[in-house]
Amino acid sequence: MDNDSPPAEHAAPPAPPIRPLYRPSVRQAAALAVMALIGLGCGFYVRYRLIEQSAVGIACQNGSTDFACSIRSTAITLFTPSAFGFTALVAALLNLYRPSVVLIALALLAGGIGIVLYNVALSALALALLIFSLARRAPERD
Repeated sequence: MDNDSPPAEHAAPPAPPIRPLYRPSVRQAAALAVMALIGLGCGFYVRYRLIEQSAVGIACQNGSTDFACSIRSTAITLFTPSAFGFTALVAALLNLYRPSVVLIALALLAGGIGIVLYNVALSALALALLIFSLARRAPERD
């Protein structure tokens, strides 16, 4: 080694690239808005046209095997144990871990139905978690 040569400087390793936040595209956002409206619309229809209508309830209790009675009994069976709220919450938690348009759509659909069909607390928590998931970084490409 030569004493007259300048000391070698150690180059710092390059900083890893900063991943952008996860954002659905415009087309995906439009589809998600439609899914949210479908969830709310289905929830309103089932609640106000099938569950709360006394004429439908009486007809279903008297042994009617109509399609409306099947939907009514299925909805009552599902909202009693908060199935819509739990589904929305699980989808939102999975989306928080690994963002996906499919998980957002499932959480919006189940959350919209759950808010209207008496599963307000869990569905609202799931929708709040969806908002938090927009602050998450986009997943790395494989």
